[in-house]
Amino acid sequence: MIAIGIIIIAIGAFCQAGCYLPINKVKSWKWENYWMVQGVFAWLLLPFLGALLAIPEGETLADLFGLMAENSDDAVMAVLFGVLWGIGGLTFGMSMRYLGVALGQSFALGTCAVLGTVLPPLFTGQTNSLTVSVLVGVLVTVLGIAVIVVAGRMKSASLSEKEKKAAIKEFDFSKGLSIALLCGFMSACFSVGLAYGESITFEGSSPLFKSLPATLLVTIGGFFTNFVYCIRRGYLRKTFRDYSKTGVWLHNLLFCAMAGLLWYAQFFALSMGKGLMKESVVLVAFSWCILMALNVLFSNVWGLILKEWKGCSKTTFVVLAIGMIVLIVSTFLPQLL
Repeated sequence: MIAIGIIIIAIGAFCQAGCYLPINKVKSWKWENYWMVQGVFAWLLLPFLGALLAIPEGETLADLFGLMAENSDDAVMAVLFGVLWGIGGLTFGMSMRYLGVALGQSFALGTCAVLGTVLPPLFTGQTNSLTVSVLVGVLVTVLGIAVIVVAGRMKSASLSEKEKKAAIKEFDFSKGLSIALLCGFMSACFSVGLAYGESITFEGSSPLFKSLPATLLVTIGGFFTNFVYCIRRGYLRKTFRDYSKTGVWLHNLLFCAMAGLLWYAQFFALSMGKGLMKESVVLVAFSWCILMALNVLFSNVWGLILKEWKGCSKTTFVVLAIGMIVLIVSTFLPQLL
C-alpha cells in the first residue's frame, strides 16, 4: 500500500507540473483575467467537491460546516495561512515566466519542500514528527534540487542571450531566482494550513479523503489573496473588457478548467497517498516533501519535453540527470532508514 501511495502522489505531481501548459492556450485575455478564472476551478469549485468526499454516510454538508464551526480556531488558522500561501500562488507563474517551467518550479518548489516539511510541526508543537529519517530525507531532497540548480546555472552560462530568449522569451535568472524563493517561502504556508486543519475531519471519513476539508479551507484563503490582487490589477489596467470577448469564452473556460484540475490533482493525490501510507508515520510526516520533490522532478521532465534545455552540453544533461535521480531516491529513502 505504501508503494501505491507514492505512485498516486507521483501522478498528482505529474499533473501539477503540467498545470501551466493549458494556460498558454488561453486567447485574448490578460493574465489577471485568466488567472482569476482558473482560480475559481483550482481553489474553490474542485476543493469543494473534494471536501464532499470526506463526508461519511449519515452525515451532511451542514455537518461539515458544523465541524468547521466546532474547530473554529483551527479553521481560521487554516484560512489565514491560505491567505499567505496565496502570495506564493501569485508569484508561482512569475517564477516560470522568467526561469521557465523547469528552473522556475525547481527553485520555488525546492524551498517549499523544505519549509513545508519543517514549519508545520514547529507551529503546531508536534516536533516529535521531525525524526532523524525525515530530516535526512529533507536534506537529500535539498541535495537533489541543488544539483538541478547547478545544471540550471550551467545552462544559463553556456547559452547565448539569443538562445535563452528562444527557449524562454523573458528569461532573467536573477529576477526569476528572487521571485521563486519568495514563492517557495510563502507556498510552504499551505502545508502549515493543512496541519492546523487536521482536526476538521469526521471519524468515519475514509482515510483517503481526510485532509480534503482542510485543503478547501487553505485554498479559500489563497483564492481571496489572488482575487483581491487580480481585481486591483484589472481595475488599474482596465482589462476587464476582456470578458466582453464572447467568442473566446468557451475556449478559455475549458483551458482554465483544465489548468485548475491539473493543479488541484496534486493535493487530491496527497490526501489519498497519505491515507494509503498511514501505517508509516515517517512517510506521512515526509509526504509533503515527497510531493514537492516529485513536482520538481516532473517539472524538469516537462522542461525537457518543451525543449527548455535545448542547446545545453552533455555535461549539463548529466548533472540534470543526477539531480533527478537523487530526487527519486529521496521519495522513499526515509522509509529505509
